[in-house]
Amino acid sequence: MKSIIKENYKFIITIILILLIFSIKFPYYINAPGGISNMDSKINIEGYHSDGSFNLAYVKEYRATIPTLLISLFNNDWKVLKSEEVLLDTEDNNSYILRDKILMKESISNAIYVAYKYAKKPIENISTNLYVTYIDSTAQTNLKVGDIIKSINGSNVAKKQDIIDIITNLSAGSKIEMVVINNGNEYKRYAYLMQEDGKNKLGLLISSISDYNTNPTVDVKIKDNESGSSGGLITALTIYNSLVPNDITQGLTIVGTGTIDLDGNIGSIGGVEYKLKSAVKAKADVFIVPNDENYEEAIKVKKENNYDIKIIGVSNFNDVLMILDEIK
Repeated sequence: MKSIIKENYKFIITIILILLIFSIKFPYYINAPGGISNMDSKINIEGYHSDGSFNLAYVKEYRATIPTLLISLFNNDWKVLKSEEVLLDTEDNNSYILRDKILMKESISNAIYVAYKYAKKPIENISTNLYVTYIDSTAQTNLKVGDIIKSINGSNVAKKQDIIDIITNLSAGSKIEMVVINNGNEYKRYAYLMQEDGKNKLGLLISSISDYNTNPTVDVKIKDNESGSSGGLITALTIYNSLVPNDITQGLTIVGTGTIDLDGNIGSIGGVEYKLKSAVKAKADVFIVPNDENYEEAIKVKKENNYDIKIIGVSNFNDVLMILDEIK
């Protein structure tokens, strides 16, 4: 063994150095253009066919290492972000990844509900779980990101309003007891109520994820490396298109991005520039974005690069349906 090491020590040292260079992570993240993903491959509803397609635009995100930082120096499409521009206060990378996974599940849950509601198809709520997705630095609690809150002070909770109703009638500073589920195990947690703008708060962000019984049944498949809430709008459009008789794509390649809530409201997202570039590269006909600063940024990038693509800004699901109906 000693002779082998002696004969190959330079090679061994080189390998160790290379591994160190690639493994050392810096407090930065790098965003880069990702691409588009056809939602037809992710949503399974029997008998569905579309002449066009709804596509999700996504951004690639890398942890900053020496190699990726070097690449970013020579690639204008790679943007280096400080950790505080990506992570919320008190978050580490693991909490950030978990939050994004939960938000994706919530976006799919919301998308299913909105699609069936607008298509006037049967949908029944089987169960709802309330996930802790973020804990503020001022919160006095032993809750963990990923906890599913089942009860507060002995009362079962099934929706966000249940939590609001319980804490509204308590005094600021009160200690509340909770039962939660995490990784299949039951735990007892606590939190002290805070007051902000005259209202009681827990200092948490909570995501509501429901399981539905639908007719026809729908199955949404996601990959392990997919996360975030920005696919909500396109997921809802794809499901809706599978439920109605007319093909609302009208044979067009449609790329879009935006969150969606249970009322069909479309919310802002990040990485608009990269997502638009991905849509143009894929020769998409239409790019849909939330009708706010996202739309303004998309129009600016389109003009700067003289892109030949129709950009639509929308505020709610009904807006999208009306505009797509007018496009020929």
